[in-house]
Amino acid sequence: MTSTTSGPVAVVTGAGSGIGRAIAQTLLDNGYRVALAGRRRAALVESVGERDGALVVPTDVTDPGAVEDLFAAVVAAWGRVDLLVNNAGMGGSGAVDEETVARWNEVVALNLTGSFLCARAAFRQMKTQTPMGGRIINNGSISAHAPRPHSVAYTATKHAITGLTKSIQLDGRAWDITCGQIDIGNAATSMTERMEAGILQANGELMVEPTFDVADVGRAVLFMASLPPGANVGTLTITAAKMPYVGRG
Repeated sequence: MTSTTSGPVAVVTGAGSGIGRAIAQTLLDNGYRVALAGRRRAALVESVGERDGALVVPTDVTDPGAVEDLFAAVVAAWGRVDLLVNNAGMGGSGAVDEETVARWNEVVALNLTGSFLCARAAFRQMKTQTPMGGRIINNGSISAHAPRPHSVAYTATKHAITGLTKSIQLDGRAWDITCGQIDIGNAATSMTERMEAGILQANGELMVEPTFDVADVGRAVLFMASLPPGANVGTLTITAAKMPYVGRG
């Protein structure tokens, strides 16, 4: 499912479902050549559908060797990397006194270490390719700013993503590599279905929360990616308009 088109080259992790699928599809529909990375080949193929310009690369982003193989495959196919969207991640549902070490390590490995490994590989390629440079977009979360109850591992990793984003942005200046973060609140995916029945609030009550079309996330990422190299969105926050985030609920 590769293509000989000459559009910019993107790598999207966690592209087999949800937000990652929406981002990959939007980029493909707008002239990008996209490498879709994720653990399940069948899901990645389903994300592509009948679109041209795709490269399916099953990848465990927590495995340094697998990440190197991913970027080697992209460069072998298309010669460069213009955009990395670090989207692969998982939730966590434990309070600080309840979270197990095993679960903590699992969330940190995928959400944070996986993002670092992919950013490192992309940065190295962007630094040495001709023309030099590129863009990295990290999927943060509303939880990078305000946690939900019982989410210590997830919230800690998403706060750390903000630090990773700023460090990459700073380190990339000399190499025309930009980095930004998209913080998403309640995009409608399988992960947000539980909100329709009510989700725990900080005051201990359950409340139904509104969601918004996940395709809008794809369009937001496309906007960030489409800026010229001299401009960068450091942080973009996109939420359901009426979700309880701004103000006091």
